[in-house]
Amino acid sequence: MLIVDDEAFVRTAVRTILTSHGLDVVGEADDGDQVLAAVARHRPDVVLIDLEMRRVSGLVAISQISARPDGPPCVVLTTYGSEVSVAQAIDAGAAGFLSKNDPPDTWAGHLVAVAAGGGALGPGAAAAVIRRMAAPGAVPPERAAAARKQLQVLTEKERAVVAVVAGRTYAEIGALLYMSPHTVKAHIGRANAKLGYTDRAQLAVLAALAGLDT
Repeated sequence: MLIVDDEAFVRTAVRTILTSHGLDVVGEADDGDQVLAAVARHRPDVVLIDLEMRRVSGLVAISQISARPDGPPCVVLTTYGSEVSVAQAIDAGAAGFLSKNDPPDTWAGHLVAVAAGGGALGPGAAAAVIRRMAAPGAVPPERAAAARKQLQVLTEKERAVVAVVAGRTYAEIGALLYMSPHTVKAHIGRANAKLGYTDRAQLAVLAALAGLDT
Protein backbone atom coordinates (compact mmCIF):
# COMPACT_ATOMS: atom_id res chain seq x y z
CA MET A 1 0.00 0.00 0.00
CA LEU A 2 1.21 3.50 -0.89
CA ILE A 3 -0.43 6.36 1.04
CA VAL A 4 -0.58 9.78 -0.66
CA ASP A 5 -1.77 12.73 1.43
CA ASP A 6 -0.31 16.18 2.02
CA GLU A 7 -0.92 16.01 5.79
CA ALA A 8 1.69 14.04 7.74
CA PHE A 9 -0.65 13.37 10.67
CA VAL A 10 -3.25 11.93 8.28
CA ARG A 11 -0.70 9.60 6.70
CA THR A 12 0.39 8.45 10.17
CA ALA A 13 -3.20 7.83 11.26
CA VAL A 14 -4.09 5.95 8.08
CA ARG A 15 -0.91 3.85 8.31
CA THR A 16 -1.75 2.94 11.91
CA ILE A 17 -5.28 1.91 10.98
CA LEU A 18 -4.26 -0.16 7.97
CA THR A 19 -1.36 -1.94 9.63
CA SER A 20 -3.58 -2.79 12.60
CA HIS A 21 -5.75 -4.67 10.08
CA GLY A 22 -2.82 -6.61 8.67
CA LEU A 23 -2.06 -4.50 5.60
CA ASP A 24 1.49 -3.62 4.62
CA VAL A 25 2.19 0.06 3.96
CA VAL A 26 5.29 0.15 1.77
CA GLY A 27 5.61 3.90 1.30
CA GLU A 28 4.17 7.40 1.54
CA ALA A 29 4.08 10.54 -0.58
CA ASP A 30 2.95 14.03 0.36
CA ASP A 31 1.90 15.36 -3.05
CA GLY A 32 0.72 14.19 -6.44
CA ASP A 33 3.96 15.08 -8.17
CA GLN A 34 5.74 12.38 -6.14
CA VAL A 35 3.36 9.55 -6.93
CA LEU A 36 4.86 8.11 -10.12
CA ALA A 37 8.34 7.98 -8.59
CA ALA A 38 6.97 6.43 -5.40
CA VAL A 39 5.07 3.80 -7.38
CA ALA A 40 8.21 2.92 -9.34
CA ARG A 41 10.26 2.72 -6.14
CA HIS A 42 7.85 0.82 -3.87
CA ARG A 43 5.71 -1.13 -6.38
CA PRO A 44 2.56 -1.07 -4.22
CA ASP A 45 -0.45 -3.28 -4.90
CA VAL A 46 -2.77 -0.31 -4.29
CA VAL A 47 -2.36 3.47 -4.09
CA LEU A 48 -4.55 5.17 -1.47
CA ILE A 49 -4.70 8.84 -2.45
CA ASP A 50 -6.32 12.09 -1.43
CA LEU A 51 -7.73 14.42 -4.08
CA GLU A 52 -6.76 17.81 -2.67
CA MET A 53 -3.02 18.50 -2.60
CA ARG A 54 -0.86 21.58 -2.91
CA ARG A 55 0.98 21.08 -6.21
CA VAL A 56 -0.51 18.22 -8.24
CA SER A 57 -4.03 17.01 -7.53
CA GLY A 58 -4.99 13.45 -6.85
CA LEU A 59 -7.06 13.42 -10.05
CA VAL A 60 -4.00 14.21 -12.15
CA ALA A 61 -1.91 11.61 -10.33
CA ILE A 62 -4.60 8.96 -10.77
CA SER A 63 -4.81 9.71 -14.49
CA GLN A 64 -1.03 9.39 -14.79
CA ILE A 65 -0.98 6.05 -12.97
CA SER A 66 -3.94 4.72 -14.96
CA ALA A 67 -2.14 5.57 -18.20
CA ARG A 68 0.70 3.20 -17.31
CA PRO A 69 0.21 -0.42 -18.42
CA ASP A 70 1.62 -1.68 -15.13
CA GLY A 71 0.04 0.97 -12.91
CA PRO A 72 -1.49 -0.24 -9.64
CA PRO A 73 -5.16 0.47 -8.91
CA CYS A 74 -5.90 3.72 -7.08
CA VAL A 75 -8.44 4.27 -4.34
CA VAL A 76 -9.42 7.79 -3.33
CA LEU A 77 -9.57 8.50 0.41
CA THR A 78 -10.69 12.07 0.98
CA THR A 79 -12.97 14.25 3.02
CA TYR A 80 -16.25 13.63 1.26
CA GLY A 81 -17.04 16.20 -1.38
CA SER A 82 -19.62 16.30 -4.13
CA GLU A 83 -21.11 13.85 -6.58
CA VAL A 84 -18.91 15.52 -9.18
CA SER A 85 -15.77 14.60 -7.22
CA VAL A 86 -16.78 10.95 -7.16
CA ALA A 87 -17.56 10.87 -10.86
CA GLN A 88 -14.33 12.68 -11.74
CA ALA A 89 -12.28 10.20 -9.70
CA ILE A 90 -13.87 7.21 -11.40
CA ASP A 91 -13.50 8.85 -14.82
CA ALA A 92 -9.81 9.42 -14.06
CA GLY A 93 -9.39 5.70 -13.51
CA ALA A 94 -9.85 5.24 -9.76
CA ALA A 95 -10.90 1.74 -8.72
CA GLY A 96 -12.70 3.12 -5.70
CA PHE A 97 -13.72 6.13 -3.67
CA LEU A 98 -13.76 6.15 0.13
CA SER A 99 -14.53 8.96 2.53
CA LYS A 100 -12.51 9.80 5.61
CA ASN A 101 -15.92 9.96 7.27
CA ASP A 102 -16.56 6.26 6.53
CA PRO A 103 -15.86 3.91 9.46
CA PRO A 104 -12.05 3.36 9.38
CA ASP A 105 -12.52 -0.32 10.17
CA THR A 106 -14.11 -0.73 6.72
CA TRP A 107 -11.16 0.67 4.77
CA ALA A 108 -8.98 -2.43 4.90
CA GLY A 109 -11.67 -4.69 3.47
CA HIS A 110 -12.24 -2.33 0.55
CA LEU A 111 -8.51 -2.12 -0.16
CA VAL A 112 -8.06 -5.88 -0.05
CA ALA A 113 -10.92 -6.18 -2.56
CA VAL A 114 -9.24 -3.68 -4.88
CA ALA A 115 -5.87 -5.45 -4.60
CA ALA A 116 -7.65 -8.64 -5.67
CA GLY A 117 -9.04 -6.93 -8.77
CA GLY A 118 -12.29 -5.62 -7.31
CA GLY A 119 -13.60 -2.15 -6.64
CA ALA A 120 -14.50 -0.03 -3.66
CA LEU A 121 -17.27 2.49 -3.17
CA GLY A 122 -17.93 3.65 0.36
CA PRO A 123 -21.56 4.28 1.34
CA GLY A 124 -21.35 8.02 0.72
CA ALA A 125 -19.64 7.64 -2.64
CA ALA A 126 -22.01 4.95 -3.83
CA ALA A 127 -24.97 7.07 -2.88
CA ALA A 128 -23.44 10.05 -4.68
CA VAL A 129 -22.97 8.09 -7.90
CA ILE A 130 -26.55 6.86 -7.79
CA ARG A 131 -27.96 10.29 -6.92
CA ARG A 132 -26.01 11.98 -9.68
CA MET A 133 -27.11 9.51 -12.34
CA ALA A 134 -30.68 9.37 -11.08
CA ALA A 135 -31.12 13.12 -11.46
CA PRO A 136 -33.51 14.12 -14.27
CA GLY A 137 -31.58 14.45 -17.49
CA ALA A 138 -28.31 13.22 -15.96
CA VAL A 139 -28.24 10.12 -18.15
CA PRO A 140 -29.10 10.55 -21.84
CA PRO A 141 -31.86 8.13 -22.93
CA GLU A 142 -29.58 6.42 -25.43
CA ARG A 143 -26.95 5.83 -22.73
CA ALA A 144 -29.54 4.39 -20.35
CA ALA A 145 -30.83 2.13 -23.13
CA ALA A 146 -27.28 0.98 -23.91
CA ALA A 147 -26.70 0.18 -20.24
CA ARG A 148 -29.91 -1.86 -20.07
CA LYS A 149 -28.84 -3.72 -23.20
CA GLN A 150 -25.49 -4.54 -21.57
CA LEU A 151 -27.30 -5.99 -18.58
CA GLN A 152 -29.26 -8.40 -20.77
CA VAL A 153 -26.29 -10.78 -20.81
CA LEU A 154 -26.75 -11.33 -17.07
CA THR A 155 -29.07 -13.80 -15.40
CA GLU A 156 -31.93 -12.56 -13.26
CA LYS A 157 -29.99 -13.29 -10.07
CA GLU A 158 -26.86 -11.59 -11.38
CA ARG A 159 -28.90 -8.48 -12.21
CA ALA A 160 -30.43 -8.53 -8.73
CA VAL A 161 -26.96 -8.54 -7.19
CA VAL A 162 -25.70 -5.79 -9.50
CA ALA A 163 -28.70 -3.62 -8.58
CA VAL A 164 -27.61 -3.47 -4.92
CA VAL A 165 -23.83 -3.81 -5.24
CA ALA A 166 -23.00 -0.14 -4.62
CA GLY A 167 -21.44 0.45 -1.21
CA ARG A 168 -22.34 -2.95 0.24
CA THR A 169 -20.25 -5.91 1.36
CA TYR A 170 -20.88 -9.47 0.17
CA ALA A 171 -22.56 -10.19 3.51
CA GLU A 172 -24.85 -7.16 3.29
CA ILE A 173 -25.89 -8.03 -0.27
CA GLY A 174 -26.49 -11.61 0.79
CA ALA A 175 -28.71 -10.50 3.66
CA LEU A 176 -30.80 -8.38 1.28
CA LEU A 177 -31.20 -11.11 -1.34
CA TYR A 178 -31.21 -14.21 0.90
CA MET A 179 -27.94 -15.51 -0.53
CA SER A 180 -24.70 -16.57 1.10
CA PRO A 181 -21.74 -14.18 0.76
CA HIS A 182 -19.99 -16.88 -1.30
CA THR A 183 -22.91 -16.99 -3.75
CA VAL A 184 -22.95 -13.19 -3.98
CA LYS A 185 -19.23 -13.15 -4.73
CA ALA A 186 -19.73 -15.77 -7.45
CA HIS A 187 -22.55 -13.78 -9.08
CA ILE A 188 -20.41 -10.61 -9.04
CA GLY A 189 -17.48 -12.48 -10.56
CA ARG A 190 -19.63 -13.89 -13.36
CA ALA A 191 -21.25 -10.49 -14.01
CA ASN A 192 -17.84 -8.83 -14.28
CA ALA A 193 -16.61 -11.57 -16.63
CA LYS A 194 -19.65 -11.31 -18.91
CA LEU A 195 -19.46 -7.52 -19.07
CA GLY A 196 -15.69 -7.35 -19.40
CA TYR A 197 -15.38 -5.45 -16.13
CA THR A 198 -12.78 -5.78 -13.41
CA ASP A 199 -14.46 -4.38 -10.31
CA ARG A 200 -17.67 -3.71 -8.42
CA ALA A 201 -17.42 0.05 -8.92
CA GLN A 202 -18.02 -0.42 -12.63
CA LEU A 203 -21.02 -2.64 -11.91
CA ALA A 204 -22.47 -0.01 -9.57
CA VAL A 205 -22.11 2.72 -12.19
CA LEU A 206 -23.71 0.52 -14.87
CA ALA A 207 -26.64 -0.21 -12.55
CA ALA A 208 -27.11 3.50 -11.94
CA LEU A 209 -26.93 4.28 -15.66
CA ALA A 210 -29.51 1.62 -16.41
CA GLY A 211 -31.81 2.82 -13.64
CA LEU A 212 -31.95 -0.56 -11.91
CA ASP A 213 -34.30 -0.56 -8.96
CA THR A 214 -32.08 -0.73 -5.87
